[in-house]
Amino acid sequence: MKKFAVFGNPISQSLSPAIHHMFADLTGETIQYEKIEAPIEGFEDTVTNFFADERAVGCNVTVPFKERAFKLSEANCNEEAATAKAVNTLHKVNGCLNGYTTDGMGLVADLLSTTGSLSGKRILLIGAGGATRGVAGPLLRENPESLFIANRTFAKAQAIVSDIANPKFEAITADELVSVEAHIIINCTSASLTGDLPVVSESMFGKCELAYDMVYSSQPTRFMQYAAEKGAAATRDGFGMLVEQAAAAFTIWTGKTPETAGVIQKLRP
Repeated sequence: MKKFAVFGNPISQSLSPAIHHMFADLTGETIQYEKIEAPIEGFEDTVTNFFADERAVGCNVTVPFKERAFKLSEANCNEEAATAKAVNTLHKVNGCLNGYTTDGMGLVADLLSTTGSLSGKRILLIGAGGATRGVAGPLLRENPESLFIANRTFAKAQAIVSDIANPKFEAITADELVSVEAHIIINCTSASLTGDLPVVSESMFGKCELAYDMVYSSQPTRFMQYAAEKGAAATRDGFGMLVEQAAAAFTIWTGKTPETAGVIQKLRP
C-alpha cells in the first residue's frame, strides 16, 4: 500500500485525506493518507521519519512549513517552487525528495474549467505574496495577452516581475487598476479570511468576465461580493483550485490523472 500524508500545524481542518482517498477510488489505487501535525521545531525530523517507511511515496505540506519544505528539496524542485521558494508537494524518487508547488497548476485547471481558454486574456493578480509567485508562471504559459500584478507595496510587485522576467508580465500601481481593463481578476491575498478587501478600485471590474478569489468559503467572500456589485460578470472562489492542485500532486505521485468535477461537487462546503 502506498503511503501519503499532509503536514501542517494546525492540520485538523485539512480536506486532503478525503480528496486523495476519493482520487484513489477513482483511479484504482490503494493508499493510506493521513494528517500529521508536525511540531513547529520538529518539521524536518517528522518528514524524515515519515519517508523512512519504504511505503511512503509523497506528502503535501501546508502552513507554516512550505518554505522549510523547499529547503528540503531545493536541489530538485519545479520552476514554480524555485520562484516561490515554497513547496506544497514532496515526492520521494530514488531516495531523494523532489519538491513541487502545484498551486499554479490547480489555479489554471480551475480557470480553464470555467473559461475554456486564457489565451488572449488580460489577467490581473492582486497581491504579491508566495501565492502570486507560485501561479504567475503557469498563467503565463497559457498565453494571455498580458498579466498584471498590483499590490499595496509596489516594490514587492516589481520584485516578482523582475524575478520571473517575462515581457507579458507587468507591475502596476493602484492608480492604474482601471486602465488595465482586465478580463480576469484574481485575488491572491488572504484578505477574505478576515473579511477584508485587497487593493481594489470601484471601476476596475467593468470589463471583468471572472473575479476569482483563491480563498474558498461556503458563502461568497467579500471580494466576490464587491466584484459582483461593481460589474464582474461572474465570480468564483478557490475551492476548485484546492481540489485541482491536489489532483496535480496525485498525478506526480502515481502517474494517474483523476477526474475532479465530481470530487469538487461532493466536497464543496
